[in-house]
Amino acid sequence: MVVVGDVLLDRDITGTADRLSPEAPVPVVADTHSTDRPGGAGLAALLAAGEPGWHVTLVCGLGQDGPGARAGALLEEAGVDVINLATSGNTPVKTRVRAADRTLLRFDTPAAPLPLGTLPDQVHARLAEAAAVLVCDYGRGITSHEELRQALTDAATGRPLVWDPHPKGAVPVPGTTLAVPNTDEALLLSADTGPRDLAGDAARAALLLSAWPVTQVAVTRGSLGAVLVTDPDAHPQIVPARPAAGDTCGAGDQLAVTAALMLGARQLPSHALAQAVDAATAYVRAGGPASLTRPPTTGPLGPLELAERVRARGGRVVGAGGVFDLLHAGHLSLLEQARRLGDALIVCINADTSVRRLKGEDRPVVDEQERAALLEALDCVDGVLIFGEDTPEEVLGQLRPDIWVKGGDYAGRRIPEADLVDSWGGTVVTVPYLDGNSTTARIDRLTQRAGAR
Repeated sequence: MVVVGDVLLDRDITGTADRLSPEAPVPVVADTHSTDRPGGAGLAALLAAGEPGWHVTLVCGLGQDGPGARAGALLEEAGVDVINLATSGNTPVKTRVRAADRTLLRFDTPAAPLPLGTLPDQVHARLAEAAAVLVCDYGRGITSHEELRQALTDAATGRPLVWDPHPKGAVPVPGTTLAVPNTDEALLLSADTGPRDLAGDAARAALLLSAWPVTQVAVTRGSLGAVLVTDPDAHPQIVPARPAAGDTCGAGDQLAVTAALMLGARQLPSHALAQAVDAATAYVRAGGPASLTRPPTTGPLGPLELAERVRARGGRVVGAGGVFDLLHAGHLSLLEQARRLGDALIVCINADTSVRRLKGEDRPVVDEQERAALLEALDCVDGVLIFGEDTPEEVLGQLRPDIWVKGGDYAGRRIPEADLVDSWGGTVVTVPYLDGNSTTARIDRLTQRAGAR
């Protein structure tokens, strides 16, 4: 894969903030440490290089200064081959001051256009070998380089090319497969003054598709997913996103990278975009750019770790429990109401052995792994925990939800685990129960019908 674009140096100064300054109503950040990473197209290259089986070349404008040397060294450490077209100039540094998983302040150094040299033959060779090309334009002039534009135009005839545009940059080259502006960029690039909603984003995608020499345009909508337009006169394709809370810095780069990788693997554009939206959501849930400097894990972010992250940034963790056998509208109503009470919903379900002890040897109808998979597929559910005991006290002690939700059929009764939840300052609530949706009653009706045949 070849990534083309402008490189920045991103710097996070992270510490603790537990008091205000006496001079002004601003937080005092103490115990700080600093973390550097490549930004802009450099972050996109770093993300692509982390995907198994992909070799990444970055064609960029990288300033000839200390921040440029730092960004270049980090890229080389990650296995990215860097071809730098800049002959001089400075590398912009974007610095964020953060505490408790929140950005308190950001300051940027000036980002003047870089003087770029002629295109080396190596760029043509790497583009010819690439399975996919991604252009990440950060407005510093690299996409206006005439030789590079011609090389990209030539490359677009034999492989997918994804273009992440910038309002200060050049338009995509002819043959671009997919352009992925976000809502703000689409507003500026299209000069459209319509509403910032789904219909407005779809209309702007259609305008850009008509104006640019590209095959498709997807306007990315942050936590709302994306809208894909392949024909200005056809209905747009909507790609929703699962709820996610966290540091969104770099999420757009993750989306663009995944779209390019999926297209390079010969996936359909609509499927590639759906995968890209899911990847961006997972990136945010994992902690955003902070996840790049953590030790690798053996799997996705677990429910308990997710709960810790939500609490660390001041959010509320909601828990709900039950068997959830034969998922029905009553279950869905409870879970949707529960999710609206906080920032993440973790569902605790009884294991198969526990269900058999509680409800008999013929239950559950659906095994624990399938029940968990069905729940995790719901947009309102952020994670699932399976417990083998008859009651959820042990798993509740691990999760420690701020709010524990039960169905309205418990209204007026003392919930058994209430004392435990009270012990850490949590709250037990009931939500309205959708009557007539008992799983046991449904199974009994099905059994009676089967016996009558």
